[in-house]
Amino acid sequence: MKKTATALATAVALLAAVQPAAAGTPDAGLARDSVRTGPSGVPFYMVMIDRFANGDPGNDRGGIPGDRLVNGFDPTDKQFFHGGDLSGLSGKVDYLAGLGVKAVWVNPPFRNRWVVDFGAGGAFAAYHGYAITDFTSFDPHFGTAAEMRAFVDKAHARGIRVFFDITAGYTADEITFDGAHPYKTLAETPYRDADGKPFDIKAVAGRPDFPKLSVENSFPYKPIVSHPTLKKPDWLNDPTLYHNRGEATVFEGEQLEYGDFFGLDDLMTEHPRVVAGMEQIYSSWIDTMNIDGYRVDTTKHVNDEFWQAFAPAIQRHAVAQGKKDFFVFGEVYSGDPLLTSHYTTDAKMPAVLDFPFQGAARSFLAGKGAADLGRVADADDLYTDADSNAYSLTTFVGNHDMGRLSTMLKQDRPGMTEQEWLARVKLGNELLYLWRGNPVVYYGDEQGFAGVAGDAEARQDMFPSKVPDFVDQDQVGTDRTPGDGNFDPNHPLYKQLAELAHFTAADPVWKRGNQVLRLSDGDVVAFSRIDRESGREYVVAANASTVARTVDVPVGAAGRYDRIRPQVTVASVGQAPSSVVGDGKLQLTIPPLSTVVYRSTKALPPAPTGPRPTLALGNNTTDGRTALIAGVPDQPYAQATFAARVNGRWQILGTDDAAPYRIYTKTKATQYRVVVKDRQGRIGSAELRP
Repeated sequence: MKKTATALATAVALLAAVQPAAAGTPDAGLARDSVRTGPSGVPFYMVMIDRFANGDPGNDRGGIPGDRLVNGFDPTDKQFFHGGDLSGLSGKVDYLAGLGVKAVWVNPPFRNRWVVDFGAGGAFAAYHGYAITDFTSFDPHFGTAAEMRAFVDKAHARGIRVFFDITAGYTADEITFDGAHPYKTLAETPYRDADGKPFDIKAVAGRPDFPKLSVENSFPYKPIVSHPTLKKPDWLNDPTLYHNRGEATVFEGEQLEYGDFFGLDDLMTEHPRVVAGMEQIYSSWIDTMNIDGYRVDTTKHVNDEFWQAFAPAIQRHAVAQGKKDFFVFGEVYSGDPLLTSHYTTDAKMPAVLDFPFQGAARSFLAGKGAADLGRVADADDLYTDADSNAYSLTTFVGNHDMGRLSTMLKQDRPGMTEQEWLARVKLGNELLYLWRGNPVVYYGDEQGFAGVAGDAEARQDMFPSKVPDFVDQDQVGTDRTPGDGNFDPNHPLYKQLAELAHFTAADPVWKRGNQVLRLSDGDVVAFSRIDRESGREYVVAANASTVARTVDVPVGAAGRYDRIRPQVTVASVGQAPSSVVGDGKLQLTIPPLSTVVYRSTKALPPAPTGPRPTLALGNNTTDGRTALIAGVPDQPYAQATFAARVNGRWQILGTDDAAPYRIYTKTKATQYRVVVKDRQGRIGSAELRP
């Protein structure tokens, strides 16, 4: 997962002495393997249904006559429906399978308020799916329940999982207020119960004795509902189940959780009725559609207590239906791993989108150095707890909100040649697939889509576009444009991504192997993936410079390492197919804008003795977590399980499988323990009494 000993030395303050292991402690019962509870190394494909393939022109207008301000259809406007649907998506399953995709994530497919009309201020349609009025049916622009189930079944037949993008914190804008409604703070106007008595909403979040509320007395603004039966299920029409604090003007602090997000009605997710209602909605789709997971929009806009109830409940329901691998991951739009990891630990979300990786990868690929990637790797231990870690994060280099990597690179390196542009995008794909986590390809990236910005500018049509701003856009690696239509399996990026998917699927190390940062120097990053079953080490080195770089990479195995990527061919004369370790280092020459992968011919050697760990406290994080740090000398591979003694029983905190061995916890205890297991199954332990 990480990281360097130098970073450890500068970050750790030893605040307590190591105690000898207590006699009779059942270390063998505490020792664990690093978890792989969610998918790991599974290639995802994020698709916007409306922009992908139009299989049935008959549903383009959602069955509603009239103009675009009525039915939302205008294929010439980037802010309106263009005609893509579930029938079209089903027709492209073979295209996705050929790309090596193993999971498809579709934007929210539920029925929306189709058009928001600001008059002179313009209008837009909810083709993206985030203005939901009916959570119990699919938007007719996309298709029917039968068509969705047909797509899911066809995808499953090709070994592809299906994920819905969902919202749980807001609905379409139906609630209005009398006059202007800027956000009002909790301090300014606290919530009041139905009798007008103030209460602290944070203190009662999720509790069964949540106060009764009234439209007249409880809110900063009195909610007005024009269409009292518009939303489904019916409980969503109750205005007392919304925050009603006005429009958010900044997306930080309390406004993040309580303000209306771009006008959308913000649900009172602290209310147990909302929790139960959302659990019922999203449990039912598992039953009827046989889907495999959810991507959760705007996770950081919702209180922790909601996720602590919702995410485990959804997974329990899925398991009860026989879906043991059902996976939920959230969108936490932040480059700070301290914040993103909060949601996989405290908030109980199984995983999140890896925005910190995206930012660091962009910096690296733009030629700004590998330091940020090093920091991301070093922070991976923040995600480790008893049931999850960084290996199940979903990684990406661009998306439907921020835009495409190709666009960002054009912005970061204006004036670069077409050849360099393609090479840097390809390097990004290599890094995405070989780094830990689940790589997500944004639809159209495999066809070289670019554009000029994010959001609507990055949502081009795969079928021939009629949007004037799209039709002549330059694309990476091809002379085609969005005006031509783009499902070309011979596009160089499609072929590269298909080959990367095949390469990573062929060896389990890319799914179960750990990750150890070996080098982060200038324009070069190098890391190892080690397979705990075979003990063989795979070394990945990437060079974002326009000149070749020769580096010495620390490794764990002795003897020879064979280059397995790029594969050695007759045309590769002069490129060393193997390299020999000297003084614990592997010397590699990496061509410009390229990656190389080497594999040890031997397993990592066993240490002369079993693990003899130490245990110490490190510095607290700013969000109140304490670092527990295990020293594990002379072990080329180990797994360190941390535990705390709570109420007389040992509680597993998590298992780390890459040095430096750390966990960050808020669990307070009088005893902490680490039990370290090496690859030969030998166990050693240490105890700490702070």
